[in-house]
Formats: sequence, structure tokens, C-alpha cells
Amino acid sequence: MQTSYEVIIFGLGGIGSGAAYWLGRQYGRDVLCLEQFEIGHVRGGSQDHSRIIRLSYHTPAYVALAQQAYQAWAELEADAAESLIVRTGGLDFFPVNAAIPSSDYTESMAACSVPFEWLSAAEVRYRWPQFHLMDDVQAIYQAESGIAPAARCNAAHLRMAQAYGVVLQDNEKVTAVQDSNAEITVITDKARYQCRYLIITGGAWSNEALAHFGWQLPLTVTQEQVTYFATPDLAAFVPERFPVWIWMDDPCYYGFPAYGEAGIKVAQDVGGAEVTAVSRTFTPNPDNAKRVAAFTKRLLPAGYGPPILAKTCLYTLTPDRDFVIDTLPGHPHIAVAIGAGHAFKFASLIGKLLGELVVDGATAAELSPFKIDRPILRQTNPPKQFLV
Repeated sequence: MQTSYEVIIFGLGGIGSGAAYWLGRQYGRDVLCLEQFEIGHVRGGSQDHSRIIRLSYHTPAYVALAQQAYQAWAELEADAAESLIVRTGGLDFFPVNAAIPSSDYTESMAACSVPFEWLSAAEVRYRWPQFHLMDDVQAIYQAESGIAPAARCNAAHLRMAQAYGVVLQDNEKVTAVQDSNAEITVITDKARYQCRYLIITGGAWSNEALAHFGWQLPLTVTQEQVTYFATPDLAAFVPERFPVWIWMDDPCYYGFPAYGEAGIKVAQDVGGAEVTAVSRTFTPNPDNAKRVAAFTKRLLPAGYGPPILAKTCLYTLTPDRDFVIDTLPGHPHIAVAIGAGHAFKFASLIGKLLGELVVDGATAAELSPFKIDRPILRQTNPPKQFLV
């Protein structure tokens, strides 16, 4: 059995799967991926049918990164000969005195030459009569928004990684890591490996992995949930006729057309309780479910119906809700990514960037907002701001 590799990757969620694919293109069978659970497990935050992908974001850095993300997905699609991204268009709703400033979005998209439309409530209702909006609500419409089919994207990344020779090892837990600068040693409950480069994409287990290097970040893990509602008029809510959407207020809600199930999907962003990767349950919270049901009935009365099912997942949040995409200080051949509960749309790109950071020592993408040692991440009890 091979025990020496160029690259070892911890974790095969969305970002880890992306890293497996992009590094596999470069190193093939000299890439080893270690997943502590079964591949495709639902304990983290990277499964289910759908995630929103969008160019509308609150800073130019995110908009620019999103533009590159679309390019990375397109390259994967071409390589895999599989269509993945579903463009539905997207609406960002801003009620009067919204907690999230609309100017953050319009100015950021304008700075990156992203076209968008500013719509009144009446204009939204005319084009999408499925929405029930008060007249004081305004919306940004961006045509490139849509769905990144999470489970299918992960599977495509891993299928293509294996086609390039990448070794995928599931149900294998890392117990120790040693970095001598010349070589990194990884010890698991089954074997001992050496590598030149290490990628950590551990999600809710990130601090467990970072502890091997004496690092801990002020991360908050929450148990989130989504609900699928049995939509009476299903034809009105198919992706060809209904966009993804986000309610830009506190609380913040978001939703999808009928995709993967026989009804629309709606959730509250950061609406769950704080947990750990061990203490979390898979039981949906009834209070959260009531809030989401009431909001759905008010905003989308024609789409509301009895719940089909609810699914839970984990967010791993930095206090400023910005990503971590960086090498570990003092360990230039070790790269870390943390998605802060909104990274799946960037998963392929971030996987690519992680490889560039450790192998090339740099990347053309602007990653300064995502440093692992930025001031707020060095605080013990930093202030938390999760609205984006």
C-alpha cells in the first residue's frame, strides 16, 4: 500500500472534494483524501439537493470571487461532461429599513461590472406572481443566480478525482500530524502517511485538525435546517419559472424553486442553535420549523403546503462570517479553508485556490480578507456578526 504522497486532504465535503479534483489534475495518484466518515455522509454541511449560487454579494471581493467560481464550475462541467449549475435568476429582497444594506450589494456588483436590475414590489409581482410582497419591499434581480446541486457537485468532483488517480479513503480518522518542514507525517487509526502538502477542509471539525499545530479559532458551530413544502401548484415553481431568493433582513430567510423534491425549499439563515460536531442531533427544531413555515405562508402562499421533509446540517461560522482561505502561519505547505456557512457556491474554486497556495505559494485571487490570522480570529471572545 502506498504511504507517501505529494498531497493529503482532510475532509471530503464540498471544499475538500473540490480540492481533490483540482489537485488530482496536477498530481493524480499522488493525492490521498482522508474522510473520517463514509463518503457522502450527511453529518456536515455539504449535502442535499441544492445550494444557492449567485454573483450578488456584499463586498467586491466576494463578487470577484463569485465570478471566478462560475468559471471553476464551468471547467469541471466541461471536464466531467456533465451539466451541474442550474441558472434560475435570483432575487434579493430588501424590506424597508432592512438590516442588510442594499447599497452593499449594488455598489459591489457595480464595482465588478455585474449587471443587475433594481425592482419595485409591483415589478416583482408582475414578473413572478408567486410572491406576495408589501409595497415597501424592493428587490435586486441578477440573472446568473441559480442552483449548485450540492450532492451532484460533490459526486462529480470525486468521480473526476478518481479518474485522475486520486486515492479516496473513507472511515479513516486522523489521530496525529507532525510537520518537520521537510515532510509532513499524518497518523490515522489505520495507517501512517507522509506528504509534502496538506489541505485541511474539516468544517465543524476544523479546530480538531488545527489543534495538531497548536491552533484554535473562535468558531461557532450551529445546527441549521431546511424544509421542503408540498407545493400545490408545482408547475408554477419549477426552476424555469421561479428564481432562488433571499430575504435580506434579520431574521434572514432564503429559498429555492422545486428541485429534487415535489415542492419548494425554504430555510432561515443562522436560525439554529449552537452545537458541536458531536452534540448535534439530526432532529429538526420545532420552533425553527414554525418560523420558516409562517414566513413561507406569508411570502409564498401559492407555494406553501404540508412539509414534505426537513433536513439538518451544520454551519461552521467565523465571527465576521468571512471565509478562511489561507496557509497556516509557520507551515507554508499546509492550507486551511473554512466556509462560514455560505461557501458551497465557491467550493470548486476554493479547492483550486488551496492547491495554488500550498504548491505555488501564491494565487492570483484576492484572498486578503480571508487570512487565518486576521485580528478578529486572534481574539478569544470576539464580537459576532453573522448577517451577510
